[in-house]
Amino acid sequence: MTQTIAITGATGQLGRLAIAALKTRAPGATLIALVRDPAKAVDLGVDARAFDYTAPATLAAPLKGVDVLVLISSSDFNDRAGQHRNVIAAAEQAGVGRIVYTSILKGDASPMLLAQDHSATEAALAASSLTATVLRNGWYFENYTGALAGAIEAGAIVGVNAAARIAPAARADFAEAIAVVAADDAHAGKVYELAGDEAFTMAEFAAEVAAQAGKPVAYAPMPQAAYADLLKSFGLPEGAAMIFADSDAQAGEGALLDESHTLSHLIGHPTTPLKDAVAAALA
Repeated sequence: MTQTIAITGATGQLGRLAIAALKTRAPGATLIALVRDPAKAVDLGVDARAFDYTAPATLAAPLKGVDVLVLISSSDFNDRAGQHRNVIAAAEQAGVGRIVYTSILKGDASPMLLAQDHSATEAALAASSLTATVLRNGWYFENYTGALAGAIEAGAIVGVNAAARIAPAARADFAEAIAVVAADDAHAGKVYELAGDEAFTMAEFAAEVAAQAGKPVAYAPMPQAAYADLLKSFGLPEGAAMIFADSDAQAGEGALLDESHTLSHLIGHPTTPLKDAVAAALA
């Protein structure tokens, strides 16, 4: 029987990669892109349905006939847990078979402020009538490589995490994991801690950037409050700046390190190495 798999946030950076991975990993599945504006999903080449986390009364109808719902966590920090609860309630109402949720590494054990919404969502899933697969995603390489041009020009990568090791992976790696677990009901009821195979410090990250750029780049740690102010100066809203500064500080306490290699085991190949992630960003 052909499975119908729907993906929320399908025009986002992770969502687009998940659709592409599903086309490869689940070629027989019927795919549905759930997006605020279906016109922006035309290039995905799949059925697109209007879906807005903040409009709960409208959410059940687009989920009719969906076997597996991939709930990519909201990028709107205004009551994310509430938005996710809206989706979970609609999935129950529509008779969805299973939810795949993108949570955060270490889940309810994570000290990050960012983890609170994810912990609340995991609790809502556990309290629901739905079967769930929880993907506790670590950091994306792109969180670090997205602003390399400015860092190379300044000769410094700044943050709060002075010396601790982290283990990011590329968004494409996490997208493959989504496809793998969405395509196979053997992953029902499972919780996976996902991170990259290669752990390194931010100083080692800066050294790799310097080597590939051919220019001196060092890691420059700063106090958490100063880093939050810097992020605000770049145009980040105060709440988001505080959350990201906290995340960087908690990374220094091991919140972004997992060495189980679960992600590479799931996707069947090593995760993207540091040198390749930097090369892709500089290309």
